Amino acid sequence: MEDELVPRLPVDQEEIDFHDWHIAYFKSHILKSICAKGQDAHCKEGDDYCELCTYQNALELPHLPDMVFHKNKLCLQHRDGATLEFLPIDALRLVENGKQPLQVACAQEWKESRPESLMEEKFKPFDWTFTTDYQGTANEKFRIEKSDQHLNKFKLMQREKILFYHDLTLFEDELHDNGISSSSVKIRVMPSGFFILLRHFLRVDNVLLKIHDTRFHYEVGNDFIFKEYTKRAATYEELKNVPPAYFTIPNEIEQHMPINEKLAYNLYFK
Repeated sequence: MEDELVPRLPVDQEEIDFHDWHIAYFKSHILKSICAKGQDAHCKEGDDYCELCTYQNALELPHLPDMVFHKNKLCLQHRDGATLEFLPIDALRLVENGKQPLQVACAQEWKESRPESLMEEKFKPFDWTFTTDYQGTANEKFRIEKSDQHLNKFKLMQREKILFYHDLTLFEDELHDNGISSSSVKIRVMPSGFFILLRHFLRVDNVLLKIHDTRFHYEVGNDFIFKEYTKRAATYEELKNVPPAYFTIPNEIEQHMPINEKLAYNLYFK
C-alpha cells in the first residue's frame, strides 16, 4: 500500500526486445538556450563545445526552435545490423538555412496580416517555420526500394495488446505566438509487428497548415519495413468550412487537408 503512495518519477529510458529487433527510447530535458560559458558567450574552435554550441555549429541556423529536445531519441536495431533512428538534430538539418534562395509560400499573406514590427524577424533568410522533410535516419544496412504497396490500415485498426508505446517530441516552436511548428515521433509495438508515426505539424495562424507524415509498419515474418511518406498543405481560406477547434488537433485537421505528395518504400534489412 505504501508503494502506491510514492510518486512515480518520470522514466527517461525504456527498451524492449521484439523478435530480432531491439527497440529503445531516450527522453530528457530541453536544450539550454544559453552557452555554458555564460550569457552572450559562445564556445570557440578548439574548445569542448557545450550542447548548445554543438547544435548551433552543426546546423548553422540563425536561431533554434523554442524547444529542442536534443537528447530525445527513438532507436530500432536489427540483429543483422540495420538501424533506424529518429533524432532532433537530423530533423533540423533539413530546415532551409539561407544558403539557397527560399520563398516561404505564405510570406505575402503573412506580411499583410502582421504588424510591421514583426517583419524583420519573419523575413530573415531561413525558413522561420522550421519546416522539415525529415523521414528518419536509416543506416547503410538497409536496402531501400520504391514500393507500390499501401499502408495496411485494416491490420493497424485491429485491436491488439500494446507491448510497448511511447510518444517523443523532437522540437517545437510557437512562431512568436502566431502558430506552432513541431516534430514528433511515436511508436507502438504489438504482437503482430510495430508501427511508427513521424510527424511534422505546422500551423501559421490565419495563413496555412502543413502536415508531413512518415509512417513505418513492420509485420512479423517480413524481411522489410514498409514506409509511407505524405505531404499535406492547405490555406485557412481552403479550410474555411472546417470547425476552428480542429486546427489545433492534427489528427482531426488532416482529414480535411489534401495530399500533395505520397511516396512508398520497402526498407529491407536482410
